[in-house]
This record gives sequence, C-alpha cells and structure tokens, in this order.
Amino acid sequence: MLATLLTTALTVSAEATGEEAPAPTIAPPFVIGITLFVVFVVLLFVTLSYTNLGRRHEAIDEHADPHRQHPNKHDRHQGAPSH
Repeated sequence: MLATLLTTALTVSAEATGEEAPAPTIAPPFVIGITLFVVFVVLLFVTLSYTNLGRRHEAIDEHADPHRQHPNKHDRHQGAPSH
C-alpha cells in the first residue's frame, strides 16, 4: 500500500510541474555497467578456481567398515570373508 501511495504522489507531483524528472542514480550508467562487469568477472574466476577440485588425485575405493553405525548397504560385500 505504501508503494501505491508513493507512486500516486510522484505521479501527481510530476503532472503538477508539467515535466518528468529523470530518476536519480548513484553514478553514470557506464560506471554502473563497468562495475557490474568487474563483479561478474571476479565471480567467474571464483567459479573457475573450484573446477580442479575433482582432479587433485585418483579416487580410491572406500573399504567396508563393519563398525560404522549405519553401514553402507551397497558395499558389494567387500568386508565379507571370501569362501
């Protein structure tokens, strides 16, 4: 409701003066664009820095631990003695 009241008040004041004032900005558009581009490039480098986490070393098979509280039911009987 507050947004509606503010919009109505701004519309009435703009009609009373006969001209529309441009919306105020904190900086020129090209400065805002460059700043956003730099932020996205930094986020790109942060994302790319995590791409090699899966390639650090070879994966090893986890051994079946019979003392775990919730043992893995899909261990393919690695801990069972062979007959």
